[in-house]
Amino acid sequence: MTVISSHRDAEALSFTITAEFEASVERVWRIWEDPRQLERWWGPPTWPATFESHNFVPGGTAGYFMTGPDGEKSRGWWRFATIDAPKRLEFEDGFTDEKGDPVAEMGTTRAVVTLETVDNRTRMTTTSNFESAEQLEQMLAMGMEEGMMQAMSQIDAILEPAAV
Repeated sequence: MTVISSHRDAEALSFTITAEFEASVERVWRIWEDPRQLERWWGPPTWPATFESHNFVPGGTAGYFMTGPDGEKSRGWWRFATIDAPKRLEFEDGFTDEKGDPVAEMGTTRAVVTLETVDNRTRMTTTSNFESAEQLEQMLAMGMEEGMMQAMSQIDAILEPAAV
């Protein structure tokens, strides 16, 4: 089982999802640093992602879009703050319009991803921190929890030795 827990904390304005994988920390790290691997899991199966840019360095940015079943596109951006390979990644995350400009009214979240070895597996904990309770509730209402769980359920297939 990939996802082992999810937790909403309205007081801390955060949402945390924890998953475990039968792979090394270094191998799981590659699903973040390689945009082609990111495309195979970032977004639920019905909303696959396409990364148009992915400058995986502190201060670098990534731009992507997810395409829904009817062809609708939802666009986003990341700004990498901390990259401490292979154990910690921090980035800001937001929505963009069709031109790639940030959508300010949707706000920005800050994601912290940690990887650690637990019982010969890798535990990946991803915490999203929100600007306000309203933003947290809006994102959860948009299906963030279900979407992240579905997205992460695709990672095991990527980590298979033949899938590299």
